[in-house]
Amino acid sequence: MDLLIQHLPALQVVLPMLAAPIVMLMARSPRMAWATTTLVTWLTLGVSILLAQQIFVHGTISYHMGGWAPPVGIEYFVDSANIFVLLIISLMGAISMPFARRSVEQEVANEKHGLFYAAFLLANCGLLGIAITGDAFNIFVFFEISALASYALIAMGRDRRAVMSSYQYLVMGTIGTTFLLIGIGFLYIMTGTLNLADLAQRLPEVNDTRTVRAAFAFIAVGISLKLALFPLHLWLPNAYTYAPSMVTVFLSATATKVAIYVLLRFIFSVFGFELSFTELNMEYVLMPLALLGILIPSIVAIFQTNIKRMLAYSSVAQIGYMILGVSFASALGLMASVVHLFNHAVTKAALFMALACVIYRVGGVSLDRMAGIGKQMPWTMAAFVVAGLSLIGVPLTVGFVTKWHLLLAALEGGLWPVALFLLGTSLLATIYIWKVVEAAYLKEPDADRAVVREAPPSLLVPTWALTLLCIYFGIQTSLPLDMAGRAAETLLGGYL
Repeated sequence: MDLLIQHLPALQVVLPMLAAPIVMLMARSPRMAWATTTLVTWLTLGVSILLAQQIFVHGTISYHMGGWAPPVGIEYFVDSANIFVLLIISLMGAISMPFARRSVEQEVANEKHGLFYAAFLLANCGLLGIAITGDAFNIFVFFEISALASYALIAMGRDRRAVMSSYQYLVMGTIGTTFLLIGIGFLYIMTGTLNLADLAQRLPEVNDTRTVRAAFAFIAVGISLKLALFPLHLWLPNAYTYAPSMVTVFLSATATKVAIYVLLRFIFSVFGFELSFTELNMEYVLMPLALLGILIPSIVAIFQTNIKRMLAYSSVAQIGYMILGVSFASALGLMASVVHLFNHAVTKAALFMALACVIYRVGGVSLDRMAGIGKQMPWTMAAFVVAGLSLIGVPLTVGFVTKWHLLLAALEGGLWPVALFLLGTSLLATIYIWKVVEAAYLKEPDADRAVVREAPPSLLVPTWALTLLCIYFGIQTSLPLDMAGRAAETLLGGYL
């Protein structure tokens, strides 16, 4: 048992990595491929929980790959910041997989199921690797693993536009990772190391050089492309709209959250608060982009008739909320951003799962097809309404927890206009969520449409599991807030 505990950081990444080629060989047995993938995702969640227990008892874990001590060797580390992200990734993967079987059977060609689940495991592996590695070049490598797998997953959608969406994502993602790699290269030139902790120690000596500041710019822009920060978000709406529903659920809950974590890790842990906010005044860049990223996509979402596309634009707006908390340059603002990684993950995954249930029965999620669906699929639409209330930020939901702490952070910094802006933009979310509720409950279905049955339990149970999490952690806020507070404290390093 002690040996197992010792190697948990490696197992976090190795399990899905080794399982991927095995699952691919099960192409002729889709059920076996799904069952194996489900088992691996639940084992991965178990590893994340054990790691969380270890760091809460013993503190930060440092794992030396191959026995080579850092900074010479590659280091995996787990602290209060990245364990939060590891738990989000593994939890979303574990809940998504029971949901995946029926959804994938309907939306992905049968002969591609083995490839689909293998690509899913690789995407999961890449995201977990990004979060756990302590090596800057490894971050780039794992970004590429997760991105390449994600391109394949998106392209497997039955709609022909899925291929074009995947290609658009590929182009934008490649530009983002190229910028990231250039920035990492500049840092290596100036410091001679790729270890994140070692970089943090050596960079203060060369912070005044143009090379380091150019590296900061390249890394910030590259990661902003990956996390879909407005106006670098153009790949996201199509990717979420035309991907298979299972892919949309997983990517919306994890991919952008991991990219935000990487941005936070570089800004606070590598470059440091002093360079990022005292010398470069990043708040003057991040805050306008965050405010525009909240406002404009929210307005665009109101005019969408495809509900998946509407929620995709909503995701861009929610990324704005996360970056807004960072731009406050305060412990409270950073904590609000970190806790929103989890809160938005469960909320948006529940919403997309509810839409996947509708797609399973109706075949689409345009406003016209949603007419009267609330009476025919009451459990599905009830889950959508609850998760929608969380997205708006209604009290007793996780969405309220985030917006409340963002408001407190804005008021703490004397930013009254921003506080009023947050209240106003919540009304925009109310408008586009209400459009769906109105169509589902107040309009009659087409007379020639066949009677629609409720979604099967295999789809409803995971959907309601996430929906209940939206309520539970909206009431019992201590665990996510405590973990987010610890994460913020770790990232700030006691600076504030």
